[in-house]
Amino acid sequence: MTKYAGGALIPTLRVERNDAANLSMQLATHLRELILSGDLPPGTRLPASRVLACEQGVSRTTAVAAYEQLTSEGLLVSRVGAGTYISDEVRTQPARPRPCEANARLPRLAHFSREISEQFFPRLAHPSAPRPFVTGMPAFDAFPMAQWSRLSAKYWRGTRASIMSYPDATGLPALRMAICRHLRANRGLVCQPEEVFVFAGAQDAFVQIAQILLDPGDRVWMENPGAIGARNAFLSRGAELVPVPVDAEGIDVAAGRRVCPDMRMAFVTPAHQHPMGTTMSRDRRFELLAAAEDIGAWILEDDYVGEFHYGRSPLPPLKALDGSGRVVYIGTFSKALFPAIRLGYAVVPAALVDIFERTLGAAAHGVSHAMQSIVADFIAEGHFSAHLRRMRDLYKERRDALLAAAARHLDGRLDVRPTDTGFHTVGLLPPDADERRVEDAVLGAGLATAPLSRFALQPIGVKGLTLGFSAVASHEIERGVERLGRILRAAS
Repeated sequence: MTKYAGGALIPTLRVERNDAANLSMQLATHLRELILSGDLPPGTRLPASRVLACEQGVSRTTAVAAYEQLTSEGLLVSRVGAGTYISDEVRTQPARPRPCEANARLPRLAHFSREISEQFFPRLAHPSAPRPFVTGMPAFDAFPMAQWSRLSAKYWRGTRASIMSYPDATGLPALRMAICRHLRANRGLVCQPEEVFVFAGAQDAFVQIAQILLDPGDRVWMENPGAIGARNAFLSRGAELVPVPVDAEGIDVAAGRRVCPDMRMAFVTPAHQHPMGTTMSRDRRFELLAAAEDIGAWILEDDYVGEFHYGRSPLPPLKALDGSGRVVYIGTFSKALFPAIRLGYAVVPAALVDIFERTLGAAAHGVSHAMQSIVADFIAEGHFSAHLRRMRDLYKERRDALLAAAARHLDGRLDVRPTDTGFHTVGLLPPDADERRVEDAVLGAGLATAPLSRFALQPIGVKGLTLGFSAVASHEIERGVERLGRILRAAS
């Protein structure tokens, strides 16, 4: 069996042959700086003196002399038969910036950096573990981990070429086919595999699609209030965001035509408006499609929780009604399976297939082949459909628990609105409530919710909180609502 050289790779280590200092002193000095700065942490094994000499183009005697110098200083320890290591007793001292680095004026930042504010980047990020009332997080406790583990093991037993090669930038063919079959059966959307493109989550899809379809300065209709992730993707492209109000039927198309008759794209969440939780009516869907065709614009449809409905059959996606090739449909597995999967997809009009293939092939890096392959098998073997059915029943139970607990504990201080779709609903506060004060108190109590103003480009005339119900069990929802009731009573 071949014996491989061990020890840390130190690509920044160099000797200057024109330097007046001898080579062993140079090596010792540079290694000392790397050790004391923490770049080579305690316990790190260094390459053997023979290997170091070969890499630096010096004699072995020079390398040995450098190691002996640092050993005498207590920075290195030599272990017979095991090699030379950085001493565990070393105390690192992070390098200080040079004065010119600390005081220099930075070049101008990109426009996106100047748009960053607390409004677009909320104080509360998704918690690492489920808690009331986090939005957009599935039930970790109900995921079929045994089936997933079996399919994962099956993948890793495959050939090295299939496991270790570069992924296709457009997506694994087996997954693209599986997505088509899933959408036909569960969303009534008929598409071809070549129209499906796989991304590293819906957010990656927003960014990549904006790069393809938008120029800086293009005007985009945004639901107001609306999804923060898509908003940030369009800002990064330099688009001009046009807030369009939403009502009980969805985005107000007539208002959009009045304020921005020359939009380039409309972004909408028809199945479960984010964050208000309403469903776009059939009439409003056709009105939006007609507006896009009249103006010559695109529609970006985010169907982030379209599979989850509790009650009557859902309306088909906008994409299924699109007769003129205006709609780009976005779906994600992060909500239906788990967030860490970072896997989303887009279904594009046939006229865009070629440009998406060429653009993504030239610039995109592709998505983990492992995740794509496992999800494709998960769908093909029927586990995904079975999982969706179980989750619909579970989330309906948890939604009902939220509504029942709200009726018992909130005493009219928060009007929790019913919803037939999605992972969350909203609770409306009285008009005279101090939404920011309530937000601070809720965050301090460990509840994962956000004010509606966080999602608004312009004031929306109502105050309230998002209330997720998917991530935690019914008894935890009950306790969370009790805690929320105490907070609201104190705040009032």
